[in-house]
Amino acid sequence: MFKRRFFNQAVTLLAALTGTASGAFSQTCATLPNFAALKAALTKAVAAETSGLNNHMWGTIVDRNGTVCAVAFSGVNSGAQWLGSRVISAQKANTANLFSLDASSSSAGSGQAKGLALSTANLFSAVQPGGSLYGLQASNPVDVAVAYKGSAASYGMASDPMVGGKIGGVNVFGGGLGLYAAGKKLVGGLGVSGDTSCADHFIAWRTRQNLNLDHMAGVGGVSGDMTRPDNIVFDIKPNPNGGPGISMGGFGHEKCINTGNPGMLPVVQP
Repeated sequence: MFKRRFFNQAVTLLAALTGTASGAFSQTCATLPNFAALKAALTKAVAAETSGLNNHMWGTIVDRNGTVCAVAFSGVNSGAQWLGSRVISAQKANTANLFSLDASSSSAGSGQAKGLALSTANLFSAVQPGGSLYGLQASNPVDVAVAYKGSAASYGMASDPMVGGKIGGVNVFGGGLGLYAAGKKLVGGLGVSGDTSCADHFIAWRTRQNLNLDHMAGVGGVSGDMTRPDNIVFDIKPNPNGGPGISMGGFGHEKCINTGNPGMLPVVQP
């Protein structure tokens, strides 16, 4: 009895360390881009995007269950990007996954018949004081045991200790996007961080395209552009009463240093 219990505990520990606990990583993350694919897509996107501060970036992919599948960076080592952006990129991936939908959300007269893609940039205005989603950013805390476990030498590598864990967290500025596979099926989230929040969105957009997970033409969104449904929106005007600016559509994002043109981003795929 003792030997069997010890064996079972050892198997459980091994599964947790390798990211296969409950079968979440082995079954779901295996269908999403792996570390090498994420790193290549992120590096290509960083090279293509010229807005912002021209920093290197962190990127994270989570599956539909919120399990971290891959973490990567574009620089020569983990210190070539803002170290704080590793966990922020994971927060963004988790947020985009949590608050996006596909057509399967529609049933019995409720839900979104076309799905509804919300980028983290789309949440910026609604969470400001007085906004309709004020407090959302505090609703799902980061699991620090997942975020900071293991050796820092593995951060951003194929063996990053976050992989296989559920990071949690909600981030409400640019850089997080839902991942939509063929058939406009939502399969997880992508988060990118390391520059201005606007540049983070632009680089995340290009990274998603490079991963071939932007099959969302016609998916519902709030950008007003069905060819870019979850694009960042710059419609914030000064508040005559002071305080945060007012988004005309309710889903606006502040502009940043050296802000790019969202209308020049590639359109999404059918």
